[in-house]
Amino acid sequence: MKLSSNSLKNAHFKFNMFSKSTSKKKPNLIEDPIIQLFIRIAVPSSIGTVFMTLYNVVDTYFAGKISAEALAALAQTFPLYFIIIALGVGLSIGTTSLIANALGEKKTKKASYYLAQSIILAIIASVIVSLIGINLGPSIILIMNDSFVTMRLSMDYLNIIFLGSIFIFIQMTVNSSLSAIGDTKSNRNVLIVSFFLNIVLNPLFIFGYGFIPAMGIKGIAFSTIVSQALGTVYIIYKATKIELSKYLYLNCFKPKIKILIDLLKQGVPASIGMMMISVGIFIILFFIGQYGDLALAGYGTAIRYEQLYLLPVLGLNTAVLSMVGQNFGAKQLNRVKEIYNKAILFGCTFMFFSGFIIYFSAETAVSFFTSNKEVIKYGTTYLQIIALMEPIYPIFFISNALIQGLKKANIVMYLTLGRMVVLPIIVLWYLIFYLESSFEFVFWGLVIINWLYGIFVLLFSINLLKRQSQNI
Repeated sequence: MKLSSNSLKNAHFKFNMFSKSTSKKKPNLIEDPIIQLFIRIAVPSSIGTVFMTLYNVVDTYFAGKISAEALAALAQTFPLYFIIIALGVGLSIGTTSLIANALGEKKTKKASYYLAQSIILAIIASVIVSLIGINLGPSIILIMNDSFVTMRLSMDYLNIIFLGSIFIFIQMTVNSSLSAIGDTKSNRNVLIVSFFLNIVLNPLFIFGYGFIPAMGIKGIAFSTIVSQALGTVYIIYKATKIELSKYLYLNCFKPKIKILIDLLKQGVPASIGMMMISVGIFIILFFIGQYGDLALAGYGTAIRYEQLYLLPVLGLNTAVLSMVGQNFGAKQLNRVKEIYNKAILFGCTFMFFSGFIIYFSAETAVSFFTSNKEVIKYGTTYLQIIALMEPIYPIFFISNALIQGLKKANIVMYLTLGRMVVLPIIVLWYLIFYLESSFEFVFWGLVIINWLYGIFVLLFSINLLKRQSQNI
């Protein structure tokens, strides 16, 4: 049977259409279905967070293989290392928000300037952090522990981290251009590969092999920096494949004061907000510590289990930031409201059922990590009370992403300060030192704080959206 030329053309056209429809396309954050975007962006982000957590577990495991002092030294580095992470994440959030807004406005050239200028800030931040950290690090470590042996080990680790922090900052900053278009798979890939690479490099650098000398705790730091450097190369490669890279010229890297100020206005409050979370954790640890080391151990064990359930919400937070950023830039406020409402509904529903699982599995979960009955009792008490608080967590994460996407990062900073620092100090001090309440009342206090503050944040966010609608 012969086919006419028209039939062949039609068949060719249909084949091309089929190929296009089945080929992978980049997510369109302004037009694609919202739930579909949540899945495409949040799931890879959540998986990446899992491997980032496992990465830290590997470091802890190998530090324990060196010595008890090395394990303590690694734990002591957390506050200083967290400053690097907080600054990097803050700059990344600010850059993601501004790039997403610019892309929503169809100003790709402006987005490329934000990326280039954020790289300048990343380099400056890494230099400042290195100079301050290397010079003041020993004094800060000695405040936490007066052991010179532990301090020396801590600084052996931190000096390498500080010197290599440029890779941490640049990787996070360049990745913001990918997050702004909904690409969380690239960063997920980096985190997965880094985890497996860390398993190989840690023993290689710690204990040495062949021409590689044994470095001890320095080996853990070298492993981290090598992983970060390779991840940075991959993220930069992926960034060169997106549209805004077409507008990246050398001229974009000349300092532009206005753009740098815009980035600082979004990045600095986000960084401070991250630091407030760390401060808040230390405040809670201080109050729990009033009940003894076993209470601290129970809390520390239980919170690791609880955090597993928060990973999908953290992924949703990433999705909301990029989606709100682009749609706000495109002046699609109704879609921004829809994104927020659906994210809140999905997140709170998921954490509602998670709360049930946490409550009924509490004792079993804590028992998996320890056989000490007192530690199990404290950990179980925490989980069964805090299970009532789980449904409110998404309101904080998603509202923060909404507000940051609306380019109002300073508001998030103040909200975080209130929830993580001010209220816990007032309420927990009153419960423990004034009323002399028992251990479980610490967590009842946290439940009350978070529910009341969560309702306030929800109403505030809804009102903020109304005001934004009136301004457009």
